[in-house]
Amino acid sequence: MKRRIIFSIFLTIFSLMYTVYAKQQKYIKHVVVKGETINMIAQKYKVTPYDIYKLNPDSQNGIQLDSVLLIPPSGVVPENTAPVSTPSAPASTTNTTLTANAAQSSTNPTTHLVQAKETLYSLSKQYNITVDQLKAANEDLLKDGLKIGQTIKIPSATAGGETNEKPLVAKTNPTTQEPVKKPMPKIETKPALASGTTYHVIEPKETKYGISKKYGMTIAELERLNPAIVNDFPIGLKLVVSGNTPSNEVAKPVAEATKTDAEAAPVAVSGKKYLEEYVVRPNETAATIASDYGITEKELISLNPELKKGIKQGMILRVPKGQRKEPVRKEQGNLMNSINTNARKQLALLFPFNISKIESDTLNSTQARLKKDKFLNLTLDFYSGALMAIDSAKVLGMNVDIQILDSQETKNSSNIATLAQENNLSGMDAIIGPFYQSNVEKLAELVEPTKTPVISPLSKEQGKKFSNLYQSMPSAELLRTSIFQYMKSKGGNILAVVDSKKGSVKQYIQDMQKETRIVGLSDKGTVIADSLKVLLKKDKMNYVIMASESTSMILATTSALLAAQKDYQVQLVILEPNETLDFEEIPLVRLTKLKLLYPSLSRPNESDEANQFDAKYKKLNKILPNQYAIRGFDVTFDVLLRLAQDKTFEETVQSSPTEQIENKFDYVQNPTYGYSNNGIYILYYDTDLTIKEAQ
Repeated sequence: MKRRIIFSIFLTIFSLMYTVYAKQQKYIKHVVVKGETINMIAQKYKVTPYDIYKLNPDSQNGIQLDSVLLIPPSGVVPENTAPVSTPSAPASTTNTTLTANAAQSSTNPTTHLVQAKETLYSLSKQYNITVDQLKAANEDLLKDGLKIGQTIKIPSATAGGETNEKPLVAKTNPTTQEPVKKPMPKIETKPALASGTTYHVIEPKETKYGISKKYGMTIAELERLNPAIVNDFPIGLKLVVSGNTPSNEVAKPVAEATKTDAEAAPVAVSGKKYLEEYVVRPNETAATIASDYGITEKELISLNPELKKGIKQGMILRVPKGQRKEPVRKEQGNLMNSINTNARKQLALLFPFNISKIESDTLNSTQARLKKDKFLNLTLDFYSGALMAIDSAKVLGMNVDIQILDSQETKNSSNIATLAQENNLSGMDAIIGPFYQSNVEKLAELVEPTKTPVISPLSKEQGKKFSNLYQSMPSAELLRTSIFQYMKSKGGNILAVVDSKKGSVKQYIQDMQKETRIVGLSDKGTVIADSLKVLLKKDKMNYVIMASESTSMILATTSALLAAQKDYQVQLVILEPNETLDFEEIPLVRLTKLKLLYPSLSRPNESDEANQFDAKYKKLNKILPNQYAIRGFDVTFDVLLRLAQDKTFEETVQSSPTEQIENKFDYVQNPTYGYSNNGIYILYYDTDLTIKEAQ
């Protein structure tokens, strides 16, 4: 079968195998000591902070004691040379006595190198200026927000007009005007006084993180101004986001505010106004928890931004109060044992044969059309598998009337409406097809009043909000999520080598899988073995995700990993199919030694049943079945099997996941619409030259 790896050329490859190592420059490894900053380290080695961040992407989130950084080789100072001292700290309202705005403006530096965890709000306090002044002075630089390593301009306290904040004034002797020499405390208990106070009303789906980012603050600063949100975050609460909390006012719900306040900031009514805490149980995912509470996964993440770093057992999440519905317990059962041959069911299959176009094509014979029309070939392959499923249903005595209809569809057109009316499709017990997502959604909408199940057989797109729509193909997003869930369940150390052409993958990892550490690349975008090795851990399995279609990068990455196997547990991972791995330039032995791990919609199946299917299909069609023929059988037979039960189709979906020849059907109800198939396999290349399912 085409899905299986061909190992017959293994010995030939092995005998001719060569190893390509990328030329490695010698990089210096620096162990972080107490009190060091990126700026100090950069000055010590006469490089820029950007050089360090590029080789050590994780350092942009801060550096830790004893962590190892890779330093580029240019301009390294001798080992016995003392580190260059850092510039004197800028005047700050927390440790410097000031007499007036003019004095402050004379002491402010002209620029500031942004460090980890700094915000516009904290910088405005440090230099006794407003956030608006900072933004005005750095308009182009801050278009995408404040970033670590940026050098921003610091305006004088009076630049751009009068500041909105009153200056800190030191206590002075009225006669001598000499400032008191006692410095101010380093930790302020209150923010600087402000001539005005800005408020924000919490709206549905908002989070502390989102609000603090909007106003250039940290969450800690937001909580300090609004103690009421430390343990609660109710919709409608009026927050102070700049200036002082008035002494006689505590953050309160909008309902208690003045009429003017309410009119200025109306709040949408929401049934999910109150929140409660939920402790994550073993094997739960963000998707399953969201489903249990009737919200989307994105809504759950907006309530709990920490989920972007991954979900762990024991985490405490904010969820809508009183909305949890106990999930139906699913058990892998064999629906073959409960077939009801008495009740008669009706099934329609809508396939895009487009027969009228074939008949009207006078320029090309049917044979010629088949040679060049890939979509027609796919349709016929799927159809051939579906016919075998129908034949198997007859052998088992299933009592089902079947209609096979030509949907005459393209991506932008179909005859769905006419077929639905002429063939009474709303009276069917289930419908498979059409193929295109837009057409299958149109049909689901037409028959939704009768709750007729419509199964989308091949589309990976996310379905629209129709309660009767069943997406039988797991989405690409679910494939990615499943492999990360597997690696986390094993307690692995997760790294990623991502080349510059895979920007979307890097963005996904940074946004949704923040615990994953990204390996730094050279100026030419190539892998540096040392940069990868310093991130490996000896006490864990190191999962190294490789997102690249470059042969040279794949060879360099796998070479580095094979060398590291002497001292570390290492496994290579890909998030999606990668055709470059099939090229002869990539020796198969590398992938088997590194036990290449990947998520898959289907599994290799060498069971007796699968082999019998292959033999029967070949006897009928003079060729072994391809993935679309097997998919046609699996989808159709799964639907027929569910229809042949005493339960409704939806009830079988809710209670019984199934597994056919190569595909798994584990449908999960979406929070507000239809069902998605979560049936995904995690597979790996084993050293005995077979593909196996990871346990």
